[in-house]
Amino acid sequence: MQKFTSIDKLVKTIRPVEPIYCIRPDSIKTACAWFKNNFPGKILYAVKTNPNENVIKYIGESGIEQFDVASINEIKLIKKLFPKARTYYMNTIKCRENIKQAYFEYKVRDFAFDTRDELQKIIDATDSAKDLILYVRVSISNEHAKIDLSQKFGALPSEALGLIRLAKAHASKVGLSFHVGSQCMHPISYVKGIRDLGNIIKKTKICPDIINVGGGFPSIYPDLNPQPLKNYISEIRKAFDNLKLENRPELFCEPGRALVAESGSSIVRVVLRKKQKLYINDGTYGSLFDAGVPNFVLPTRMIPNGRMTSKKLTSYSLYGPTCDSIDYMKGPFVLPNNLKEGDYIEIGQLGAYSLTFRTKFNGFYSDQIFEVQDKPIMSMYEKDSFSHYLVA
Repeated sequence: MQKFTSIDKLVKTIRPVEPIYCIRPDSIKTACAWFKNNFPGKILYAVKTNPNENVIKYIGESGIEQFDVASINEIKLIKKLFPKARTYYMNTIKCRENIKQAYFEYKVRDFAFDTRDELQKIIDATDSAKDLILYVRVSISNEHAKIDLSQKFGALPSEALGLIRLAKAHASKVGLSFHVGSQCMHPISYVKGIRDLGNIIKKTKICPDIINVGGGFPSIYPDLNPQPLKNYISEIRKAFDNLKLENRPELFCEPGRALVAESGSSIVRVVLRKKQKLYINDGTYGSLFDAGVPNFVLPTRMIPNGRMTSKKLTSYSLYGPTCDSIDYMKGPFVLPNNLKEGDYIEIGQLGAYSLTFRTKFNGFYSDQIFEVQDKPIMSMYEKDSFSHYLVA
């Protein structure tokens, strides 16, 4: 992979016609170090967030060697890169063939479920294995999340009572898990989730071997300024301690966005300007899904291109290159007033999900990926203490 000291240097050297995706290894290493230094338990990287092989290598090399996987192909990817890494099959809906292959071929022992039927599939597909570690996923409120995951996954707390009893009868170890939703904007969601698990423990008198607080740890965006991550970890610690369990479970988390969001940027070029509408060569069918469907406002900046940048700023909306009118990103994206055809824009905070969601719709597709060493446009991690935001 070709490397540049900065995005500005890359653009000056290549002057790309197609959109380019950039990875910042230092950003990944910084985020991984923060979680390793602050989270009081095991960290599982959520592979779905960014399955790029180079990104996963940097995560593994940073000391995070456990992976939350959702499919057999994600398992194959991790085992290809890190044959000895442990994978946790945390998708609660899996086909029998994939469960069987995961268990017998790839030695996966950790499986999540949220229904009696799914548990039976796991038991059948593993030939009633005695070394299973089974996780009951509980549905909790996603009220503070920008993307709600509670409607699709998770058993109601009342249903979880019977499920953990069944799991206990078939597993070597049992876990309780939840997910607060993607881009969770308040740590109280984790507190409520742990409290819900505590009620299940009291009613069943079954103390799990593992409590998994899932993912949802946020990144920072121009219109989404969450509390510092240290507040999230502090609230999780306190809620976990308040369970006052005699046999203390192991604590897991599954960060994705918080580990990789800052590491990715896309370089796009303006194809046409219509007043405050910028038509660019990438869009929601490419790397900018988050800017279109969940309508995240992403940080942007005009890349110097041999001419003066206006100090007067304008709020723009962006339109992608496809013929589909929903290839539209409302924004507002605040950029210099003198933008015109041929200018380049860096769009940041794209390390999470941008590569995952790309399609080849209409023939618009670019797989040009480079590494850069400069700082992200925005960051939640301060260089020394990691305790406050740094807006670069």
